[in-house]
Amino acid sequence: QVQLVESGGGSVQAGGSLRLSCAASGYTASSAYCMGWFRQAPGKELEGVVTMSHTGGAVYADSAKGRFTISKDNAKNTLHLQMNTLRPDDTAMYYCAAREYVGSYCYFAPSQFRYWGQGILVNVSS
Repeated sequence: QVQLVESGGGSVQAGGSLRLSCAASGYTASSAYCMGWFRQAPGKELEGVVTMSHTGGAVYADSAKGRFTISKDNAKNTLHLQMNTLRPDDTAMYYCAAREYVGSYCYFAPSQFRYWGQGILVNVSS
């Protein structure tokens, strides 16, 4: 059974940084999975932030490009999201997700992600 547990959220002022982590168990991070970060702001739909394939190919949402960086520590089965220059509109629940996938890049399709963490809150104040 794959389990994903997020950590690292919290409150920060605009312009600040946070690093989210997602500890995976039940499979190895280097196996054929796509992992990603999604978020849902109050009153808005779930949206993709960034995904990373098992080969390391990353796809970023336009809102994340240049500010967020995804990385993966295969030795620790952990996915990270470094978020810099945070803005109030980054405020949301952030979810780590995973799906079985073989390919260089994987894309934002929440319905295709089988495994989800419980979510963690990121609050950016102005």
